[in-house]
Amino acid sequence: MRPLLNFFSVMTAAGCLGMACTGNIGPVLELVTRDPGDSGGDGTSGSGGGVPPTTAHTTIDASTSTGSVACGGSPDDDADGDGFTERENDCDDCNPRVNPNAIDLPTVDGGPPFDDDCNDEPDDYVPETCDDGLPLDDDDPYNAAKAVELCKRATGPGDWGVVSAKWVMVDGSPPPSDAALRANFHLGHGLLSGFGPNVTPRGGARLLALSSGTARQQQDEGFESPTGFDKEYESDFPEGFPKHPRNCGDLVPAKPSDPTAIEITLRVPSNVHGFSFHVNYATFDWPHVCNDFNDYFIALLSPRPPDLIDGHILFDSQNNAMSINNTFIDVCTCEGDSPCDSDGMQYDCHRGTLELLGTGFENRAATSWLRTTVPVVPNQEITIRWGAYDAGDHELDSTGLVDNWQWLTEEGVRVVTVEDRPEL
Repeated sequence: MRPLLNFFSVMTAAGCLGMACTGNIGPVLELVTRDPGDSGGDGTSGSGGGVPPTTAHTTIDASTSTGSVACGGSPDDDADGDGFTERENDCDDCNPRVNPNAIDLPTVDGGPPFDDDCNDEPDDYVPETCDDGLPLDDDDPYNAAKAVELCKRATGPGDWGVVSAKWVMVDGSPPPSDAALRANFHLGHGLLSGFGPNVTPRGGARLLALSSGTARQQQDEGFESPTGFDKEYESDFPEGFPKHPRNCGDLVPAKPSDPTAIEITLRVPSNVHGFSFHVNYATFDWPHVCNDFNDYFIALLSPRPPDLIDGHILFDSQNNAMSINNTFIDVCTCEGDSPCDSDGMQYDCHRGTLELLGTGFENRAATSWLRTTVPVVPNQEITIRWGAYDAGDHELDSTGLVDNWQWLTEEGVRVVTVEDRPEL
């Protein structure tokens, strides 16, 4: 375990070299190291593990009368460039990681607690479990956000958390206005306690399911077979689509039909540089690969991350979007020995089909759990849209699961999706 910053880098990052920091900081300036942890954690960590990532703090002497550090200039100056001044309750204006819009993760390994968010309660952020007891068919989009562990609502421009949430089509347009079609639309989302007996939430008590059919398990009220529940409505393509899978020749994906999506706007904590979430995709398209009518599950971020041509953030190592033509498909079976060869596409199918029991997708295909990480800018307002859609035929449905949102405080986060599959 090592500190992320040393004394010199902390002071230069704040523009406080030599005697430039004129506040009464007493005799001490120390680093609190935080273990990076590992993946697949419980939502308390910036890196996905059970503990927060490494960070650095200025420690203020108790004799400081105001409880803040004056880093030169007046109380109206934002000396560390974090968007807050001393007069706006920045209790350490020499440290851009400390201000009222920071996330106050707990210090670990016996280190002294620190008040990252300047509310006089050090290490007070405890990830909430806010999705226990939510109804399966809840149509409040804010409760859907809770199902993926987005519990905190932003109270104003200087506060991080959920700003807004709404149900949309995959292109961002409103759901159908016709009452019958709107009822079909809302069958396409569900707050599930699991997806069959072998797929459980990665965080909290519920997961969010979005489907081009019904977002239900077989035993749930409202379930329709994913062999083809025609919801009788369509939408335009989302930004950046259609995307053409590699190794599929001249495939031209069909227009979205039966889509369901959610759009959540968030304000990023001031000491956060990324986020992660888990996703699991099941499709009845198996084994019909490289087909114009293959379904998609999308994740779009606005503003788009650097170096991407659009805001789509869910793709494999070959830049394939999430469909049956994605290399993450591994919950499947085929005749003969592995790997399976379907129209020239190969799949290992190492996990068999146990994860599909009780879902309606038995003997079809899925990815199992994956974890996507994405960079963001501190204090930025972002909008993420998750959604599922059939492609043109209103048949052979697909369902995407989303869960376990985590904020990441370490720098250098990249857009990447990796396997995070539990043992069966």
